[in-house]
Amino acid sequence: MLALPPLPEEALRGLLGPLGDRVAVSVPERRDREALLAAVAEAEIVVGDWSGGLCLDAEVVRAAPRLSFVQQPSVGVDGHDLGALAAAGVPLANTAGVNAIAVAEWCFAAALALSRRLPDADAAVRAGRWPQLDLGPSELYGSRVGIAGFGPIGEACARMFAGHGCEVSYWTRTPRDAPYAYRGLDELVAGSQVLVVVLPLTAETRGLIDPSRMPAGSLLVNAARGPVVDTAALLAALDSGHLGGAALDVFDTEPLPPDHPVRESPRVLLSPHVAGVTPQSTGRLIRCVLDNLQAAMDGRPVVNVVNGVDPVVARRHRKGRS
Repeated sequence: MLALPPLPEEALRGLLGPLGDRVAVSVPERRDREALLAAVAEAEIVVGDWSGGLCLDAEVVRAAPRLSFVQQPSVGVDGHDLGALAAAGVPLANTAGVNAIAVAEWCFAAALALSRRLPDADAAVRAGRWPQLDLGPSELYGSRVGIAGFGPIGEACARMFAGHGCEVSYWTRTPRDAPYAYRGLDELVAGSQVLVVVLPLTAETRGLIDPSRMPAGSLLVNAARGPVVDTAALLAALDSGHLGGAALDVFDTEPLPPDHPVRESPRVLLSPHVAGVTPQSTGRLIRCVLDNLQAAMDGRPVVNVVNGVDPVVARRHRKGRS
């Protein structure tokens, strides 16, 4: 088993310890592509890198003739070549659902903070001002909230906003049996006072959300991936005042570069990609990863396979070896 998460080797071995002596754990000598290509040659199972630094593209998959299963310890699988893994018969699983509550809470809290202008109020009082009459907060209750993406996170968001009295609608490529209005993407973007983006990043979703098409004064909350939202359009909508505000937990480049113009916008609430990071969600993630790895080794179906391969992991061998 090749472990790629950006943690000290001792910590990785400790986390994978419950698997016992049935598995030999290794890590790359360095965190670079050359070391990954060397290390993956003997790997039968790969535990992926949630930071996106070490990814399994087509060349890496070709360099791994024994690879039988990839477990990504995150919901997002961008960076991995799903097609190359599928062509090799290697299932790729993620940890869908483990951070749904955490991310949904962040989205709800961010929307509430923007509506009530909590960051502005805090900054003003700290600076010695008292803008009680001109701060201009508004109530989130009763707002039209659109949710772009309706996996476990989107569903959790819908429950939270609806429970607060918001008028919730959603868009996903395949409509669901849900107690919320389904709208086409263009209609959702154009009609939402608060737009919550929780879509996976794919070739089809890159740049999919154009904030300039949102209503004047509306709020954008992005807890998906930075490139899902058209960054140039977002900056223009913020600079012009068309958007009332935005809350961003994700960015095109992470960490956010020091000179990125979004840092200068007073209308933006910034967060360092921590929406899904809580002790509770981390515990669920570890349990999900360990359960799937155990299932793979036992010959039982793994869960959350995202590249269409049979969830019963078939061990692969090099020619001439048993």
